[in-house]
Amino acid sequence: MDREVSQSEEMNERTFFMLKPDAVRRGLVERILQRLEDASLRMVAKQQLVVNKAQSGALYTEHEGKPFYDSLLTYIHSGPVIVTVWEGSGAVALVRKLIGATNPTDAASGTIRGDFGLAIDENVVHGSDSVQSAEREIPIFFPGLD
Repeated sequence: MDREVSQSEEMNERTFFMLKPDAVRRGLVERILQRLEDASLRMVAKQQLVVNKAQSGALYTEHEGKPFYDSLLTYIHSGPVIVTVWEGSGAVALVRKLIGATNPTDAASGTIRGDFGLAIDENVVHGSDSVQSAEREIPIFFPGLD
């Protein structure tokens, strides 16, 4: 049974957002994070790390068995990433709007992927696609985050 989401629950919605290895290598971290801050989202957690196999397997579990899965894991392990958690009203949908279409050639100008993405197989960012995904993805990188 669906229940109505209260305004305070929506205000406190959280989402997971990762700047992938090419964004870090190209020095785009601050420019990209500023876009989320400019959208009135509040960062509640941030860390730089090299994704390990357990983390990448958990993050991309829905893609296991797909033709691009192995290259996706190779890419995500290719260098440091910045993982973050953001909070705000409608955070998941807002971040997805800021990110733009998965394929940078299809992403609108003004979106993160439209402005910074170079190739679909080396995409600059990852963001949760639903509240349920965010609830699954956040603990992969931030266990115990309240």
